[in-house]
Amino acid sequence: MEALLGSSPSPSPSLSFTVTRRNPITSLKVLSWNSLYSGSNYSRVYHPILGLKRSGNDNSGSCSPLCYIEQMYRNRMFSEPIRRCRKIFIDKQSLLVIQNGLAFLPRKFKTSLRKTLKHSEIFKSIVPEIFVRSCIGLMLVMAVNAAVVKAPSFALTEENLLFLEAWRTIDRAYIDKTFNGQSWFRYREDALRNEPMNTRQETYAAIKKMLATLDDPFTRFLEPEKFKSLRSGTQNALTGVGLSIGYPLGENVSAFGLVVISASPGGPANRAGISSGDIILQIDNTSTENMGIYDAAERLQGPEGSGVELTVLRGSETRKLSLIREKVSLNPVKSRICKLPTGGDDAPQIGYIKLSTFNQNASGAVREAIETLRKNNVKAFVLDLRDNSGGLFPEGVEIAKIWLDKGVIVYICDSRGVRDIYDTDGSNVVAASEPLAVLVNKGTASASEILAGALKDNKRAQLFGEPTYGKGKIQSVFQLSDGSGVAVTVARYETPAHNDIDKVGVIPDHPLPASFPKDDESFCNCLQNPAAACHLDRVELFSK
Repeated sequence: MEALLGSSPSPSPSLSFTVTRRNPITSLKVLSWNSLYSGSNYSRVYHPILGLKRSGNDNSGSCSPLCYIEQMYRNRMFSEPIRRCRKIFIDKQSLLVIQNGLAFLPRKFKTSLRKTLKHSEIFKSIVPEIFVRSCIGLMLVMAVNAAVVKAPSFALTEENLLFLEAWRTIDRAYIDKTFNGQSWFRYREDALRNEPMNTRQETYAAIKKMLATLDDPFTRFLEPEKFKSLRSGTQNALTGVGLSIGYPLGENVSAFGLVVISASPGGPANRAGISSGDIILQIDNTSTENMGIYDAAERLQGPEGSGVELTVLRGSETRKLSLIREKVSLNPVKSRICKLPTGGDDAPQIGYIKLSTFNQNASGAVREAIETLRKNNVKAFVLDLRDNSGGLFPEGVEIAKIWLDKGVIVYICDSRGVRDIYDTDGSNVVAASEPLAVLVNKGTASASEILAGALKDNKRAQLFGEPTYGKGKIQSVFQLSDGSGVAVTVARYETPAHNDIDKVGVIPDHPLPASFPKDDESFCNCLQNPAAACHLDRVELFSK
Protein backbone atom coordinates (compact mmCIF):
# COMPACT_ATOMS: atom_id res chain seq x y z
CA MET A 1 0.00 0.00 0.00
CA GLU A 2 1.25 3.44 -0.76
CA ALA A 3 0.09 6.97 -0.10
CA LEU A 4 0.77 9.80 -2.46
CA LEU A 5 0.91 13.40 -1.41
CA GLY A 6 -1.62 15.25 -3.52
CA SER A 7 -0.93 18.48 -5.35
CA SER A 8 -1.57 21.75 -3.64
CA PRO A 9 -2.97 24.37 -5.93
CA SER A 10 -3.86 27.73 -4.62
CA PRO A 11 -6.87 27.48 -2.29
CA SER A 12 -10.32 28.21 -3.51
CA PRO A 13 -13.60 28.81 -1.65
CA SER A 14 -14.95 25.42 -2.60
CA LEU A 15 -12.79 22.32 -2.42
CA SER A 16 -13.38 18.60 -2.61
CA PHE A 17 -11.30 15.45 -2.53
CA THR A 18 -11.21 12.50 -4.87
CA VAL A 19 -9.53 9.23 -4.09
CA THR A 20 -7.41 7.16 -6.48
CA ARG A 21 -7.07 3.55 -5.42
CA ARG A 22 -6.37 0.08 -6.82
CA ASN A 23 -9.22 -2.36 -7.31
CA PRO A 24 -12.00 -0.12 -6.14
CA ILE A 25 -14.43 -1.80 -3.85
CA THR A 26 -16.89 0.84 -2.89
CA SER A 27 -17.48 4.51 -3.27
CA LEU A 28 -16.36 7.14 -0.84
CA LYS A 29 -18.16 10.27 0.16
CA VAL A 30 -16.92 13.62 1.41
CA LEU A 31 -18.29 14.79 4.76
CA SER A 32 -18.17 18.40 5.86
CA TRP A 33 -15.86 19.54 8.65
CA ASN A 34 -18.05 21.93 10.61
CA SER A 35 -15.40 23.59 12.72
CA LEU A 36 -11.65 23.29 12.91
CA TYR A 37 -11.87 23.49 16.72
CA SER A 38 -14.87 21.22 17.25
CA GLY A 39 -14.26 18.48 19.78
CA SER A 40 -17.35 16.47 18.87
CA ASN A 41 -16.43 15.47 15.29
CA TYR A 42 -13.75 12.99 14.41
CA SER A 43 -12.07 12.46 11.02
CA ARG A 44 -11.86 8.82 9.95
CA VAL A 45 -9.87 7.21 7.12
CA TYR A 46 -10.47 3.56 6.18
CA HIS A 47 -8.87 0.91 3.97
CA PRO A 48 -8.15 0.75 1.05
CA ILE A 49 -7.25 4.42 0.64
CA LEU A 50 -3.91 4.71 -1.17
CA GLY A 51 -3.76 8.29 -2.24
CA LEU A 52 -5.61 11.53 -2.10
CA LYS A 53 -5.68 14.60 -4.27
CA ARG A 54 -7.92 17.57 -4.62
CA SER A 55 -10.63 18.04 -7.12
CA GLY A 56 -12.27 21.32 -7.73
CA ASN A 57 -15.89 20.55 -7.15
CA ASP A 58 -17.46 20.57 -3.67
CA ASN A 59 -20.70 22.26 -2.84
CA SER A 60 -20.71 21.69 0.90
CA GLY A 61 -19.59 25.25 1.57
CA SER A 62 -18.01 24.25 4.90
CA CYS A 63 -15.01 22.25 3.85
CA SER A 64 -12.36 24.92 3.56
CA PRO A 65 -9.54 24.42 3.99
CA LEU A 66 -9.77 20.88 5.35
CA CYS A 67 -12.22 18.05 4.82
CA TYR A 68 -12.37 14.51 6.03
CA ILE A 69 -13.27 11.30 4.26
CA GLU A 70 -15.22 8.33 5.47
CA GLN A 71 -15.66 4.99 3.73
CA MET A 72 -19.26 3.79 3.54
CA TYR A 73 -18.39 0.25 4.54
CA ARG A 74 -15.86 0.23 7.37
CA ASN A 75 -12.99 -2.21 7.41
CA ARG A 76 -11.76 -3.36 10.85
CA MET A 77 -8.14 -3.02 9.91
CA PHE A 78 -8.50 0.75 9.46
CA SER A 79 -11.24 1.47 11.93
CA GLU A 80 -9.08 3.70 14.16
CA PRO A 81 -9.96 7.38 14.11
CA ILE A 82 -7.77 10.13 12.79
CA ARG A 83 -6.88 12.65 15.53
CA ARG A 84 -6.22 16.34 15.12
CA CYS A 85 -2.90 17.84 16.25
CA ARG A 86 -3.04 21.54 15.47
CA LYS A 87 -3.69 21.44 11.68
CA ILE A 88 -2.42 17.89 11.18
CA PHE A 89 -4.53 14.72 11.51
CA ILE A 90 -3.15 11.27 12.22
CA ASP A 91 -4.58 7.80 12.55
CA LYS A 92 -3.12 5.02 14.63
CA GLN A 93 -1.59 3.36 11.60
CA SER A 94 0.79 6.34 11.21
CA LEU A 95 -1.04 7.69 8.17
CA LEU A 96 -0.84 11.47 8.12
CA VAL A 97 -3.66 13.57 6.70
CA ILE A 98 -2.73 17.19 6.09
CA GLN A 99 -4.40 20.02 4.27
CA ASN A 100 -2.91 18.95 0.99
CA GLY A 101 -3.36 15.19 1.09
CA LEU A 102 -2.05 11.99 2.71
CA ALA A 103 1.41 10.83 3.65
CA PHE A 104 3.07 8.26 5.86
CA LEU A 105 4.67 9.60 9.06
CA PRO A 106 8.44 9.50 9.38
CA ARG A 107 9.43 6.71 11.75
CA LYS A 108 11.06 8.97 14.34
CA PHE A 109 7.76 10.83 15.02
CA LYS A 110 5.52 7.79 15.40
CA THR A 111 6.18 6.94 19.05
CA SER A 112 5.93 10.44 20.50
CA LEU A 113 2.78 11.30 18.56
CA ARG A 114 1.09 8.05 19.52
CA LYS A 115 1.82 8.67 23.22
CA THR A 116 0.56 12.21 22.99
CA LEU A 117 -2.65 11.13 21.32
CA LYS A 118 -3.16 8.28 23.79
CA HIS A 119 -2.81 10.53 26.86
CA SER A 120 -4.97 13.18 25.26
CA GLU A 121 -7.69 10.61 24.56
CA ILE A 122 -7.58 9.23 28.12
CA PHE A 123 -7.79 12.70 29.68
CA LYS A 124 -10.57 13.68 27.31
CA SER A 125 -12.61 10.59 28.06
CA ILE A 126 -12.23 10.95 31.84
CA VAL A 127 -12.50 14.71 32.27
CA PRO A 128 -15.23 16.40 30.21
CA GLU A 129 -14.46 19.81 28.82
CA ILE A 130 -17.30 21.40 30.79
CA PHE A 131 -15.78 20.07 34.02
CA VAL A 132 -12.39 21.58 33.24
CA ARG A 133 -13.95 24.93 32.47
CA SER A 134 -16.01 24.78 35.68
CA CYS A 135 -12.93 24.03 37.77
CA ILE A 136 -11.00 26.92 36.26
CA GLY A 137 -13.91 29.26 36.90
CA LEU A 138 -14.23 28.08 40.51
CA MET A 139 -10.51 28.57 41.10
CA LEU A 140 -10.72 32.12 39.80
CA VAL A 141 -13.67 32.91 42.09
CA MET A 142 -11.86 31.45 45.11
CA ALA A 143 -8.73 33.44 44.33
CA VAL A 144 -10.72 36.66 44.17
CA ASN A 145 -12.53 35.84 47.43
CA ALA A 146 -9.26 35.05 49.21
CA ALA A 147 -7.80 38.34 48.11
CA VAL A 148 -10.84 40.20 49.40
CA VAL A 149 -10.89 38.39 52.77
CA LYS A 150 -7.17 38.71 53.47
CA ALA A 151 -6.86 42.34 52.54
CA PRO A 152 -9.27 44.95 53.87
CA SER A 153 -10.43 47.45 51.34
CA PHE A 154 -8.66 50.25 53.18
CA ALA A 155 -5.13 50.96 54.35
CA LEU A 156 -4.31 49.58 57.81
CA THR A 157 -3.20 52.07 60.43
CA GLU A 158 -0.88 51.44 63.37
CA GLU A 159 -3.94 51.11 65.62
CA ASN A 160 -5.51 48.57 63.24
CA LEU A 161 -2.31 46.54 63.33
CA LEU A 162 -2.33 46.43 67.14
CA PHE A 163 -5.94 45.24 67.07
CA LEU A 164 -5.02 42.55 64.53
CA GLU A 165 -2.12 41.46 66.74
CA ALA A 166 -4.53 40.85 69.62
CA TRP A 167 -6.99 39.11 67.26
CA ARG A 168 -4.29 36.74 65.98
CA THR A 169 -3.19 35.92 69.53
CA ILE A 170 -6.70 34.76 70.39
CA ASP A 171 -7.10 32.99 67.06
CA ARG A 172 -4.00 30.87 67.65
CA ALA A 173 -4.13 30.25 71.39
CA TYR A 174 -7.73 30.26 72.62
CA ILE A 175 -9.08 26.91 73.80
CA ASP A 176 -12.52 27.18 72.20
CA LYS A 177 -12.09 27.10 68.44
CA THR A 178 -15.76 27.99 67.96
CA PHE A 179 -14.98 31.28 69.75
CA ASN A 180 -18.22 31.11 71.70
CA GLY A 181 -20.19 30.19 68.60
CA GLN A 182 -19.19 33.09 66.36
CA SER A 183 -17.26 33.57 63.14
CA TRP A 184 -13.92 34.88 64.37
CA PHE A 185 -12.82 35.94 60.90
CA ARG A 186 -16.06 37.80 60.25
CA TYR A 187 -15.72 39.61 63.59
CA ARG A 188 -12.25 40.82 62.58
CA GLU A 189 -13.44 42.24 59.28
CA ASP A 190 -16.50 43.89 60.83
CA ALA A 191 -14.44 45.42 63.64
CA LEU A 192 -11.84 46.85 61.25
CA ARG A 193 -14.59 48.52 59.27
CA ASN A 194 -16.89 49.66 62.06
CA GLU A 195 -14.97 50.09 65.33
CA PRO A 196 -13.26 53.47 65.87
CA MET A 197 -9.49 53.02 66.25
CA ASN A 198 -8.14 56.51 65.90
CA THR A 199 -6.38 56.62 69.29
CA ARG A 200 -4.68 54.04 71.47
CA GLN A 201 -7.50 54.17 74.01
CA GLU A 202 -10.08 53.52 71.27
CA THR A 203 -8.01 50.56 70.13
CA TYR A 204 -7.84 49.18 73.68
CA ALA A 205 -11.62 49.57 73.93
CA ALA A 206 -12.06 47.67 70.64
CA ILE A 207 -9.84 44.84 71.90
CA LYS A 208 -11.77 44.61 75.18
CA LYS A 209 -15.05 44.55 73.29
CA MET A 210 -13.73 41.75 71.11
CA LEU A 211 -12.63 39.65 74.10
CA ALA A 212 -15.96 40.22 75.86
CA THR A 213 -17.69 38.30 73.06
CA LEU A 214 -15.91 35.15 74.27
CA ASP A 215 -17.76 35.29 77.61
CA ASP A 216 -14.64 34.06 79.44
CA PRO A 217 -13.76 35.98 82.62
CA PHE A 218 -10.18 34.70 82.55
CA THR A 219 -9.41 35.91 79.01
CA ARG A 220 -8.70 39.60 79.47
CA PHE A 221 -6.79 42.51 77.97
CA LEU A 222 -4.05 44.10 80.08
CA GLU A 223 -2.92 47.67 79.56
CA PRO A 224 0.87 48.12 79.78
CA GLU A 225 0.83 48.98 83.51
CA LYS A 226 -1.42 46.05 84.37
CA PHE A 227 0.72 43.72 82.31
CA LYS A 228 3.85 44.95 84.09
CA SER A 229 2.14 44.51 87.45
CA LEU A 230 1.09 40.96 86.60
CA ARG A 231 4.62 40.02 85.60
CA SER A 232 6.02 41.41 88.84
CA GLY A 233 3.50 39.28 90.73
CA THR A 234 5.15 36.10 89.43
CA GLN A 235 8.62 37.23 90.45
CA ASN A 236 9.90 38.21 93.88
CA ALA A 237 7.88 40.99 95.48
CA LEU A 238 4.70 43.00 95.13
CA THR A 239 3.53 46.25 96.67
CA GLY A 240 -0.06 45.91 97.85
CA VAL A 241 -2.14 44.30 100.59
CA GLY A 242 -1.20 40.66 100.00
CA LEU A 243 -4.43 39.25 98.54
CA SER A 244 -5.08 36.70 95.83
CA ILE A 245 -8.58 37.11 94.40
CA GLY A 246 -10.81 35.31 91.94
CA TYR A 247 -14.38 34.94 90.74
CA PRO A 248 -16.91 33.25 93.03
CA LEU A 249 -17.18 29.49 92.47
CA GLY A 250 -18.84 26.61 94.27
CA GLU A 251 -20.73 27.73 97.36
CA ASN A 252 -19.99 31.38 96.55
CA VAL A 253 -21.26 31.23 92.97
CA SER A 254 -24.29 33.39 93.74
CA ALA A 255 -22.22 36.01 95.60
CA PHE A 256 -21.81 39.49 94.13
CA GLY A 257 -18.21 40.65 94.14
CA LEU A 258 -14.80 38.98 94.15
CA VAL A 259 -13.77 36.10 96.38
CA VAL A 260 -10.55 36.00 98.39
CA ILE A 261 -8.57 32.95 97.35
CA SER A 262 -5.78 33.53 99.84
CA ALA A 263 -4.11 36.17 101.99
CA SER A 264 -0.32 36.21 102.11
CA PRO A 265 0.89 35.22 105.59
CA GLY A 266 2.01 38.30 107.51
CA GLY A 267 0.67 40.73 104.88
CA PRO A 268 -1.68 43.66 105.57
CA ALA A 269 -4.84 41.71 104.62
CA ASN A 270 -3.81 38.69 106.67
CA ARG A 271 -3.14 40.82 109.76
CA ALA A 272 -6.56 42.48 109.33
CA GLY A 273 -8.22 39.06 109.55
CA ILE A 274 -9.14 38.58 105.87
CA SER A 275 -9.07 34.90 104.90
CA SER A 276 -9.94 32.64 101.98
CA GLY A 277 -13.65 32.58 101.13
CA ASP A 278 -14.34 36.18 102.16
CA ILE A 279 -16.09 38.32 99.53
CA ILE A 280 -14.75 41.76 98.62
CA LEU A 281 -17.79 43.94 97.90
CA GLN A 282 -16.05 47.28 97.38
CA ILE A 283 -12.57 48.68 96.83
CA ASP A 284 -12.35 52.36 97.78
CA ASN A 285 -16.16 52.61 97.61
CA THR A 286 -16.23 51.17 94.07
CA SER A 287 -18.43 48.09 93.73
CA THR A 288 -16.71 44.90 92.58
CA GLU A 289 -19.93 43.33 91.27
CA ASN A 290 -18.94 43.81 87.63
CA MET A 291 -15.23 44.39 88.22
CA GLY A 292 -12.64 42.16 86.54
CA ILE A 293 -9.95 40.51 88.63
CA TYR A 294 -7.17 42.37 86.82
CA ASP A 295 -8.87 45.71 87.40
CA ALA A 296 -9.32 44.78 91.08
CA ALA A 297 -5.69 43.70 91.38
CA GLU A 298 -4.59 47.06 90.00
CA ARG A 299 -6.74 48.89 92.56
CA LEU A 300 -5.36 46.80 95.44
CA GLN A 301 -1.78 47.58 94.46
CA GLY A 302 -0.18 50.99 94.69
CA PRO A 303 2.67 52.98 96.20
CA GLU A 304 4.14 51.68 99.42
CA GLY A 305 2.57 53.45 102.41
CA SER A 306 -0.63 54.46 100.59
CA GLY A 307 -4.01 53.38 101.91
CA VAL A 308 -6.93 51.42 100.47
CA GLU A 309 -10.37 50.77 101.95
CA LEU A 310 -12.12 47.42 101.53
CA THR A 311 -15.69 46.32 102.23
CA VAL A 312 -15.56 42.61 103.07
CA LEU A 313 -18.41 40.12 103.52
CA ARG A 314 -18.05 36.96 105.62
CA GLY A 315 -21.25 34.99 105.99
CA SER A 316 -23.81 37.62 106.94
CA GLU A 317 -21.26 40.00 108.46
CA THR A 318 -20.01 43.01 106.51
CA ARG A 319 -16.87 44.86 107.60
CA LYS A 320 -15.08 47.98 106.38
CA LEU A 321 -11.30 47.72 106.65
CA SER A 322 -8.62 50.33 106.03
CA LEU A 323 -5.31 48.79 104.93
CA ILE A 324 -1.89 50.28 104.26
CA ARG A 325 -0.06 48.97 101.22
CA GLU A 326 3.39 47.57 101.78
CA LYS A 327 5.96 45.50 99.97
CA VAL A 328 4.81 41.92 100.34
CA SER A 329 7.57 39.33 100.11
CA LEU A 330 6.78 36.50 97.78
CA ASN A 331 9.31 34.05 99.15
CA PRO A 332 7.36 30.94 98.16
CA VAL A 333 8.57 28.46 100.79
CA LYS A 334 8.76 28.30 104.55
CA SER A 335 9.90 25.15 106.33
CA ARG A 336 10.52 23.88 109.83
CA ILE A 337 11.11 20.66 111.74
CA CYS A 338 8.36 19.29 113.93
CA LYS A 339 9.90 17.20 116.71
CA LEU A 340 7.72 14.48 118.10
CA PRO A 341 7.45 14.15 121.92
CA THR A 342 8.84 10.60 122.05
CA GLY A 343 11.99 8.94 120.78
CA GLY A 344 14.62 11.50 121.82
CA ASP A 345 16.81 13.59 119.59
CA ASP A 346 17.54 10.68 117.25
CA ALA A 347 13.86 9.88 116.59
CA PRO A 348 12.53 10.51 113.04
CA GLN A 349 11.14 14.01 112.70
CA ILE A 350 8.47 15.51 110.46
CA GLY A 351 9.43 18.18 107.96
CA TYR A 352 6.79 20.87 107.40
CA ILE A 353 6.94 22.77 104.08
CA LYS A 354 4.59 25.70 103.44
CA LEU A 355 4.34 26.54 99.72
CA SER A 356 2.52 29.86 99.30
CA THR A 357 2.83 30.56 95.56
CA PHE A 358 4.24 29.18 92.32
CA ASN A 359 6.61 31.89 91.19
CA GLN A 360 9.92 31.58 89.38
CA ASN A 361 11.71 30.42 92.52
CA ALA A 362 9.18 27.86 93.74
CA SER A 363 10.59 24.52 92.54
CA GLY A 364 14.15 25.43 93.50
CA ALA A 365 13.01 26.57 96.95
CA VAL A 366 11.10 23.32 97.57
CA ARG A 367 14.10 21.25 96.51
CA GLU A 368 16.38 23.22 98.82
CA ALA A 369 13.96 22.87 101.74
CA ILE A 370 13.78 19.07 101.35
CA GLU A 371 17.54 18.71 101.31
CA THR A 372 17.93 20.95 104.37
CA LEU A 373 15.29 19.03 106.34
CA ARG A 374 16.87 15.68 105.47
CA LYS A 375 20.10 16.78 107.06
CA ASN A 376 18.16 17.11 110.34
CA ASN A 377 16.93 13.51 110.39
CA VAL A 378 13.54 14.25 108.77
CA LYS A 379 11.92 11.03 107.54
CA ALA A 380 8.43 12.29 106.60
CA PHE A 381 7.02 15.46 105.07
CA VAL A 382 3.89 17.59 105.22
CA LEU A 383 3.32 19.85 102.22
CA ASP A 384 0.91 22.68 103.04
CA LEU A 385 -0.87 24.08 99.95
CA ARG A 386 -3.62 25.88 101.82
CA ASP A 387 -4.34 29.37 100.51
CA ASN A 388 -1.93 28.86 97.63
CA SER A 389 -3.73 30.45 94.70
CA GLY A 390 -1.33 29.09 92.09
CA GLY A 391 0.94 30.96 89.75
CA LEU A 392 3.21 29.60 87.05
CA PHE A 393 1.97 26.33 85.59
CA PRO A 394 5.48 24.98 84.74
CA GLU A 395 6.54 25.39 88.38
CA GLY A 396 3.61 23.22 89.48
CA VAL A 397 4.75 20.49 87.10
CA GLU A 398 8.38 20.74 88.24
CA ILE A 399 7.42 20.45 91.92
CA ALA A 400 5.36 17.34 91.14
CA LYS A 401 8.48 15.81 89.57
CA ILE A 402 10.33 16.35 92.87
CA TRP A 403 7.94 13.98 94.66
CA LEU A 404 7.15 11.43 91.90
CA ASP A 405 9.49 8.84 90.41
CA LYS A 406 7.08 8.01 87.58
CA GLY A 407 3.56 8.64 86.33
CA VAL A 408 1.35 11.21 84.64
CA ILE A 409 1.23 14.64 86.29
CA VAL A 410 -1.53 16.31 84.28
CA TYR A 411 -3.41 16.01 81.02
CA ILE A 412 -3.79 19.18 78.97
CA CYS A 413 -7.04 19.21 77.01
CA ASP A 414 -8.78 21.43 74.51
CA SER A 415 -12.22 21.25 72.92
CA ARG A 416 -11.21 18.10 71.01
CA GLY A 417 -9.82 16.19 74.00
CA VAL A 418 -6.31 15.47 75.32
CA ARG A 419 -3.69 17.35 73.34
CA ASP A 420 -0.67 16.98 75.64
CA ILE A 421 0.52 14.90 78.57
CA TYR A 422 2.96 15.98 81.28
CA ASP A 423 4.58 13.07 83.03
CA THR A 424 7.83 12.19 84.75
CA ASP A 425 10.40 9.43 84.38
CA GLY A 426 12.07 10.04 87.74
CA SER A 427 15.06 11.97 86.42
CA ASN A 428 14.19 15.01 88.61
CA VAL A 429 12.93 13.16 91.67
CA VAL A 430 14.25 14.18 95.10
CA ALA A 431 11.84 12.60 97.61
CA ALA A 432 9.96 9.67 96.11
CA SER A 433 9.88 7.30 99.08
CA GLU A 434 9.38 9.25 102.33
CA PRO A 435 5.80 9.44 103.71
CA LEU A 436 4.00 12.56 102.48
CA ALA A 437 0.79 14.33 103.51
CA VAL A 438 -0.69 17.31 101.67
CA LEU A 439 -2.94 19.97 103.22
CA VAL A 440 -5.50 21.76 101.00
CA ASN A 441 -8.47 24.10 101.40
CA LYS A 442 -10.78 26.24 99.27
CA GLY A 443 -7.92 28.70 98.77
CA THR A 444 -5.87 25.99 97.00
CA ALA A 445 -6.21 26.89 93.32
CA SER A 446 -4.81 26.50 89.83
CA ALA A 447 -1.22 25.18 89.86
CA SER A 448 -1.73 24.06 93.47
CA GLU A 449 -4.62 21.90 92.34
CA ILE A 450 -2.51 20.38 89.57
CA LEU A 451 0.13 19.41 92.13
CA ALA A 452 -2.39 18.10 94.67
CA GLY A 453 -4.26 16.09 92.03
CA ALA A 454 -1.04 14.53 90.71
CA LEU A 455 0.11 13.46 94.18
CA LYS A 456 -3.31 12.06 95.07
CA ASP A 457 -4.04 10.15 91.84
CA ASN A 458 -0.54 8.63 91.76
CA LYS A 459 -1.09 7.49 95.39
CA ARG A 460 2.00 9.36 96.44
CA ALA A 461 0.25 11.30 99.23
CA GLN A 462 -2.88 11.54 101.35
CA LEU A 463 -4.82 14.81 101.08
CA PHE A 464 -6.27 16.47 104.18
CA GLY A 465 -8.60 19.44 104.37
CA GLU A 466 -11.51 20.62 102.23
CA PRO A 467 -12.27 20.64 98.48
CA THR A 468 -10.04 23.02 96.56
CA TYR A 469 -11.11 26.13 94.66
CA GLY A 470 -11.82 24.44 91.31
CA LYS A 471 -9.95 26.45 88.70
CA GLY A 472 -9.45 23.89 85.95
CA LYS A 473 -8.49 26.31 83.18
CA ILE A 474 -4.99 27.29 82.18
CA GLN A 475 -4.13 30.81 81.04
CA SER A 476 -1.09 32.08 79.23
CA VAL A 477 -0.16 35.76 79.09
CA PHE A 478 1.01 37.15 75.74
CA GLN A 479 2.73 40.50 75.39
CA LEU A 480 1.71 42.76 72.53
CA SER A 481 4.05 45.07 70.65
CA ASP A 482 3.13 48.23 72.60
CA GLY A 483 3.78 46.67 76.03
CA SER A 484 0.19 45.66 76.72
CA GLY A 485 -0.82 42.02 77.00
CA VAL A 486 -3.59 39.48 76.65
CA ALA A 487 -4.29 36.78 79.21
CA VAL A 488 -5.78 33.88 77.24
CA THR A 489 -7.42 30.65 78.36
CA VAL A 490 -5.35 28.19 76.33
CA ALA A 491 -6.47 24.84 77.77
CA ARG A 492 -8.17 22.99 80.57
CA TYR A 493 -6.53 20.24 82.53
CA GLU A 494 -7.45 16.86 83.95
CA THR A 495 -5.80 15.04 86.82
CA PRO A 496 -4.03 11.71 86.14
CA ALA A 497 -7.34 9.93 86.88
CA HIS A 498 -8.99 12.09 84.17
CA ASN A 499 -10.95 14.18 86.66
CA ASP A 500 -12.01 17.59 85.36
CA ILE A 501 -11.86 19.70 88.51
CA ASP A 502 -13.14 22.96 87.01
CA LYS A 503 -15.70 24.48 89.43
CA VAL A 504 -15.49 21.24 91.47
CA GLY A 505 -12.00 21.13 92.91
CA VAL A 506 -9.81 18.30 94.13
CA ILE A 507 -11.60 16.28 96.82
CA PRO A 508 -9.34 15.44 99.81
CA ASP A 509 -9.09 11.97 101.37
CA HIS A 510 -9.71 13.18 104.92
CA PRO A 511 -10.97 16.36 106.60
CA LEU A 512 -8.90 18.40 109.01
CA PRO A 513 -10.16 19.34 112.48
CA ALA A 514 -12.17 22.54 112.35
CA SER A 515 -9.69 24.37 114.55
CA PHE A 516 -6.60 23.25 112.63
CA PRO A 517 -4.17 26.20 112.44
CA LYS A 518 -2.58 27.64 109.31
CA ASP A 519 0.75 28.84 110.68
CA ASP A 520 3.73 26.52 110.89
CA GLU A 521 4.40 26.86 114.63
CA SER A 522 0.82 26.01 115.63
CA PHE A 523 0.89 23.06 113.21
CA CYS A 524 3.81 21.52 115.08
CA ASN A 525 1.98 22.02 118.40
CA CYS A 526 -1.01 20.07 117.02
CA LEU A 527 1.25 17.11 116.27
CA GLN A 528 3.08 17.24 119.57
CA ASN A 529 0.11 17.67 121.95
CA PRO A 530 -2.28 14.67 122.00
CA ALA A 531 -4.75 16.63 124.14
CA ALA A 532 -5.12 19.50 121.64
CA ALA A 533 -8.38 19.79 119.70
CA CYS A 534 -6.37 20.02 116.50
CA HIS A 535 -4.25 16.95 117.24
CA LEU A 536 -3.35 14.66 114.36
CA ASP A 537 -1.62 11.38 115.08
CA ARG A 538 1.47 10.72 113.00
CA VAL A 539 0.21 7.29 111.97
CA GLU A 540 -3.13 8.76 110.91
CA LEU A 541 -1.40 11.54 108.98
CA PHE A 542 0.70 9.23 106.82
CA SER A 543 -1.50 6.16 106.54
CA LYS A 544 -2.63 5.07 103.07
